[in-house]
Amino acid sequence: MPSFDTVCEADMVKVKNGVDNAAKEIGTRFDFKGTSASIEIKDKEITLIGDADFQIEQILDVLRGKLTKQSVDVRFLDIGDLQKIGGDKVKKVVKVKNGVEAELAKKIQRLIKDSKLKVQASIQEDKVRVTGTKRDDLQAAIALLRKEISDTPLDFNNFRD
Repeated sequence: MPSFDTVCEADMVKVKNGVDNAAKEIGTRFDFKGTSASIEIKDKEITLIGDADFQIEQILDVLRGKLTKQSVDVRFLDIGDLQKIGGDKVKKVVKVKNGVEAELAKKIQRLIKDSKLKVQASIQEDKVRVTGTKRDDLQAAIALLRKEISDTPLDFNNFRD
């Protein structure tokens, strides 16, 4: 039976390259000289450290630019709140989204059910598997999801005939 998986996962190699390029630029930029501006990545968390909120926003802009050049969708970034860390330094933790969250998975399942297409959606851990009897119905389901869900970067893989 034909099927595909709906997932939400960033290419972590490209994300790491983007963070490394941003760190290089931050190290060489004149407006960051002599400050504590830095950026680092650990697992799926990017930590931005700076002297003020304004500086953190500049670092975030540099990061977004570098990730865009690496063709990573910036909607994968889940930007946290500003936190004070000793002295006059602040930090912001940015998480890289990975996997379809439960609320979004239910929304996808509801959309497919309400669409009257002859396909079924089932939630499997951090992805949603859509199955149907015809390939055209699956392609219609992909088009529907691309049109209706624009706030999260969805990817469709594991397409089987």
